[in-house]
Amino acid sequence: MATQWQTFPIEFRGGLISNQSPLQQGTNAVGSATLLQNFEPSKEGGYTKILGYTKHDSSAVPGSGPILGVKVVNSSDTLAVRKDGSASKVYLSTGSGWTLKATSATAAGGKVTFENFDFSSSNIIVLVDGVNYPAVFDDTANTVTYMTSSDTTDVLAASSVARFKSAMFYAKGTNLIFTAPTTYNDFSVANGSGTLNIGDEIVGLKVFRDQLIIFGRNKIKRLSGNSAADYVVSPISENIGCVAGLTIQEVGGDLFFASVDGIRSLAATDRIGDFGLEIPSDPIAKNTYDFMQSASDFSSVVIREKAQYRIFAYNSSEQQSAAGGLLATKLLPQGGSGLAWAETKGIKAYVADSAYTDSLAEIVLFGNEDGYIYKLESGSSFDGSNINAIYESPFMPINDPQMRKSFYKATFYIEPTGSLSLDYNVKYDFDKGPADGVVQPDTDTLSSTGSSVFTYGTTSAVFNTATFGGNLDKVYTENIIGSGKTIALRIEDTSTNPTFTLDTVLLEFATEDRQ
Repeated sequence: MATQWQTFPIEFRGGLISNQSPLQQGTNAVGSATLLQNFEPSKEGGYTKILGYTKHDSSAVPGSGPILGVKVVNSSDTLAVRKDGSASKVYLSTGSGWTLKATSATAAGGKVTFENFDFSSSNIIVLVDGVNYPAVFDDTANTVTYMTSSDTTDVLAASSVARFKSAMFYAKGTNLIFTAPTTYNDFSVANGSGTLNIGDEIVGLKVFRDQLIIFGRNKIKRLSGNSAADYVVSPISENIGCVAGLTIQEVGGDLFFASVDGIRSLAATDRIGDFGLEIPSDPIAKNTYDFMQSASDFSSVVIREKAQYRIFAYNSSEQQSAAGGLLATKLLPQGGSGLAWAETKGIKAYVADSAYTDSLAEIVLFGNEDGYIYKLESGSSFDGSNINAIYESPFMPINDPQMRKSFYKATFYIEPTGSLSLDYNVKYDFDKGPADGVVQPDTDTLSSTGSSVFTYGTTSAVFNTATFGGNLDKVYTENIIGSGKTIALRIEDTSTNPTFTLDTVLLEFATEDRQ
């Protein structure tokens, strides 16, 4: 009698999971990953190989040590701060080379944070570094100037800055200093300036839902009101804090930040003025613990077009190729439970920034100790190096973990954007070896056979050999061999090939005897 084949579909969704036992995950979260490196869960479905990065400016920022701060000013201008001798220097790039704009009195000991001020005719950006007086960049005048003691000594060594309502707020230690309305440097009490003592070391500030959220090292508070006359500070949490101010980002209507127990979210609830504190990193609890233990320095960036939060760990002695990070795509409109996670490997970021520019394009930048500013979401390599993208599934029992199955075919549904070459493995019975009577198949290669893609008018187009209008292969049928009670897949791309999306794979098998 002919063997009856069956089909088992695997939709690539769910992201990285590490808080379930192997059999539970393979049964209840088919399509999720036990390893998802340099793939991003896509809002359109599937797992997409992340884009690479290129040098934003071919010249390094002068100086030594890591880039202390980077800020997207507009579609052509970028600010960067780097230590140079006994001082920190602020540079401006318009795309080719760095122009010195200001020199601080003392070298900054930590990272620089920025805030826009838009209550004047000029585009103003305020910089604080935790050591010096705040600096002010005037985009219209194209100048950077540092405040002095004649403004006030209260903001000397301010470490965080935020614009809330019509005032600028500076954090220094446990104090929150705010300016008079519609100013960034008027500290006259008579004009409406003042100081609030929060009672905990302030590590970051973020405006959220008509309130200023004050992140302390051990507490989180909020400030509401419109002016010094009615400002009110109230607690959100008295025993949860933020470990690094540069991990605070707003993604899809929620705030995310790194805490001692993982990546937390701060979300508004149905109750007016109330907030919910979740730990959306619980599905990757083991990965998060290892990540937080891997370094003492963290930064983050939000990619708004993808509703994506990325957090990076930084170790100065670590090779770029080994630098780790976590990535989360927000798939639901509200709450931390709608996140799908992955890991990044090869993005070494000490500071990062992203913004929509006047050209309505999103620019995502980061920098580290080599002095260059890099542009994320650019190209298909890590500045010329391969992107190592890996997906590993859990071991899936396919209906019955005690029944042996013989596997014959795997049909991959993939959305490529160019040439494609993937290594794939099937693994049986929790990767047991010959000693246990299990033979694991060798690695095989899946390659595209469709036409290449050519864009008319690009500088790299070749017109006398290009085939215009050709279709890329989207369905790849591969023969597989072997049998087992459970099966797992591993797909790996280590190349500079263009991005692609893993959509679905169909496994064809026959059920054999119970053993």
